Amino acid sequence: MARSDLLISLVKAGTAGDQVLFRKTVEAMIAEEHAKKHGVLAARLAEQLNGSRRRTAPEANHEKVGQIHDLFFEMVPQRTFDDLVLPESVLTSCRELTQEHHRTDLLRTYNLEPRNRVLLAGAPGNGKTSLAEALANELMVPFIVARYDGLIASYLGETASRLRRLFDHVRTRACVLFFDEFDTVGKERGDLHETGEIKRVVSSLLLQIDALPAYVLVITATNHPELLDRAVWRRFQLRLELPPPTRAQAERYFACAEKSLDFTLGLSPRTLADRLHGVSFAELEDFVADVSRAYVLALPDADTRKIVQHRLKQWHDRFQPNSRT
Repeated sequence: MARSDLLISLVKAGTAGDQVLFRKTVEAMIAEEHAKKHGVLAARLAEQLNGSRRRTAPEANHEKVGQIHDLFFEMVPQRTFDDLVLPESVLTSCRELTQEHHRTDLLRTYNLEPRNRVLLAGAPGNGKTSLAEALANELMVPFIVARYDGLIASYLGETASRLRRLFDHVRTRACVLFFDEFDTVGKERGDLHETGEIKRVVSSLLLQIDALPAYVLVITATNHPELLDRAVWRRFQLRLELPPPTRAQAERYFACAEKSLDFTLGLSPRTLADRLHGVSFAELEDFVADVSRAYVLALPDADTRKIVQHRLKQWHDRFQPNSRT
C-alpha cells in the first residue's frame, strides 16, 4: 500500500486539478512500488501515467519507445567508499548525503527533503565517476549513466526532446543519474560562439533537473567547471572538488592496493608515491595493473622488485601530452 502522505497528496492534486503535483505524486508511488519489488504494479502505474500524458499533451515522437535504452547505460554499482582514497572533507560530505537519503522519512516529518543534486569537478582520472558509482552503491540503487551519443541529435529540438524522455524514465524509481563531462550539455549560454540550439538544450536541462523528485540523485561531473552555465552552479546543493592525489594519498592507495594482490610490490608505498608523484588516481590504478600483468607473465620466476623498477622507468619515459620536442 502506498504511504499515507502520497495518498493525501494524490487526493489534493485531484481536487485542485494540479497536474504537476499529480504527476510528481504518481511518480513517487511508482518509485516506491519498484523499491518494494512490485514490478507489475509499478509498470501499470507508469503505463497509465504516460498514457494520460500523451492524451493531454500530444507531441510528435519520431523514435520508438524501445529506443529509450539508447539514452543511457544502467549498471549495478560495485565500488564502495572504502575502495576510494578521498579527501576527508569529500568523504564526510558524501556520508552526510547518504544519511539524508537513508533517513528520508524522518526529514519529511519536518517538511524537509534530502539533497539530490551533486556537482563533481576536477582533472580527469581523479575519481569523479568512481565516487558517483560508490554513492549509488551506498544508496543501494541502480547507477544510470547518460549516453551522449544517444542524447545529442543533429535535428533542431531533438536533443531537448531526448533529454525530457530520459528524465521521464528515471523519475519512476529511486536511482543515481550520472552525467559525465557535463559541460557537453551544460555550457554557458552567454558564449557568443554557441548556437541557439545549445541555449535551448541548457534551458530544458535546467528545468528537468529542477523537476526531479528527491529520490533521484543526479550527479554531474566536469573537467572544465569554467565552461558551465552560471545557472547550472546554483542548481547543485553539493559541489565537490576532487583534486589529484597528494603523496600521502598515493602512499595510502599503494598500501591498500598491495593488500588485494597475491604479491608485494617490491618497493615501499612511500617510495612508489614519491616516484609517481603528480599522476592521477586512474594512472596509479593503471600502474598497479601494469605491474600485475608483468608479474603473471614472468611466473614462476617473477622478480617483483625488478618488474616494478622497470615499469617505473617506462612510466618516467612515457609520452606526456604537454611535452615538447
